[in-house]
Amino acid sequence: MGRTSSLSAYIVTRLILSLPMLIILLTVVFLVLRVLPGDPISAIYGGRAPLEVVERARAQLGLDKPLIVQYFDFMRAILVEPFARLLHLQAPTPDLGYSLKYTGQTVWSRVITVLPGTIELTIFGMLVAIMIGTVTGMVAGSRRDTPVDVGLRMYGIVAYVIPIFWLGLMLQLVFALWLGWLPPNGRMSGEFPKFRTGLYTIDSLLEGDLTKFLDAVSHLILPALALGIVISGLFTRIIRVNMLTTMRSDFVEAARARGIKERVVIYKHAFKNAMIPVITVMGLQFALLFSGAVLTEKTFNWPGMGTRLLTAITERDFPVVQGAIIVYAIMVVIASLAIDIINAFVDPRIKY
Repeated sequence: MGRTSSLSAYIVTRLILSLPMLIILLTVVFLVLRVLPGDPISAIYGGRAPLEVVERARAQLGLDKPLIVQYFDFMRAILVEPFARLLHLQAPTPDLGYSLKYTGQTVWSRVITVLPGTIELTIFGMLVAIMIGTVTGMVAGSRRDTPVDVGLRMYGIVAYVIPIFWLGLMLQLVFALWLGWLPPNGRMSGEFPKFRTGLYTIDSLLEGDLTKFLDAVSHLILPALALGIVISGLFTRIIRVNMLTTMRSDFVEAARARGIKERVVIYKHAFKNAMIPVITVMGLQFALLFSGAVLTEKTFNWPGMGTRLLTAITERDFPVVQGAIIVYAIMVVIASLAIDIINAFVDPRIKY
């Protein structure tokens, strides 16, 4: 079997296996939200609403049904109905119910309007983490036990343990308030670009408006730095360890024995092979970045999923809370699948 056909078989297998993973995650979300102490309806109305209002709300959420019936209704609305819509060439929109706080608004509409903001912030945060972590880890690994290595190791430890909200506040204080170089919060200062993808940097480029693009980028810099610097500490340490292991490998010694320049040995041979196991970690961190952007969004008043989730919790809007957590779970599955596929392309040693 050729590599192309075996690679295709591997991708198909991973696509099939991602379905049980998604079902398990959704089952955990369903059970956790229903076995927690307290009644969401009582929490919403605080025990002050008439009985008929409470019963109507319970019926709207389906909480008056047996747990097993609730579970199958839950899974049908999220998995079966979107697939059926897709077969009829319709948008595969999951039925997440309606918001209790905002009458007439679906949970999906509440979530999908802010989802692009979190995706954009996560992508830029990951780019910052990869750029900083790759450079620092590679330099530290190629200069073992030198003052540069010690300093970068300290950076990796300190960066990873810094509270992200504190780092965000310091960046705002220095670059927004003291220096006035960058805006302190929000996604845009001026007019929003026309909605196409929801990613303001992409939408402004599609409009051909450089002013809007620069505005969007300037608002992204500080939150992306706060998010990326913290994760870069982990990348620094992992890449350094892999570089040290690779530098002692036989193929590196062989390259040196052939008289290849040390710079070529480090950058072309050692670093390339050291990055293969790191890709998996980067993919998992991307999923964690997506769900962990809550504090960053709150600090920078960034209109994203994290801000919407915190607002829903404060407003006791149970359907929106549930919908946001479901979207987080789905994104984790997508990120895991994407990394497995990328690894298959990068590492020929993966068995199909």
